[in-house]
Amino acid sequence: MPNVQLNPGNIGPPSKQDEEGSTAYVKNNKDIWSVEEVAGGAHYDDVADMRPQPEYEIIQQQSVGTEDLFLGLSGKNQSSMCCEALLVKIKLPETNATDVALDVKEDFLELRTPKYKLGLHLPHPVDVRRGKAQLFGEMGELQVQLVKKSQRVY
Repeated sequence: MPNVQLNPGNIGPPSKQDEEGSTAYVKNNKDIWSVEEVAGGAHYDDVADMRPQPEYEIIQQQSVGTEDLFLGLSGKNQSSMCCEALLVKIKLPETNATDVALDVKEDFLELRTPKYKLGLHLPHPVDVRRGKAQLFGEMGELQVQLVKKSQRVY
């Protein structure tokens, strides 16, 4: 008896490719989604573009007053769900403000410079009209301030 390892792909009746021994991917009519249906930055991946991704940091911010700090009256806590804004710090050494192309969507930030590229999925939906960006040339850092989209409770 041959040594066969079973995995989740072996569930169900064997396909024609399994019987023929082919390892090439053939679209199965039982697929849950197609590649075209996968959204959210998949279009950003450009294997021909060899620019590196810069270092970045996402800081979640919230307004806290004394009533929150000492008495806990507002119900805010340290979780990311209580944040009101996002600060994205991106290291861009030796970059001029005119070289930066920044595009912010509700859940995706795209940055391109002659030296770097960055496609970043944001942890929360943001209000694209209320954001601002500032390049600090002496520090070599771009800071993008984004306001979290307000959640309506009905």
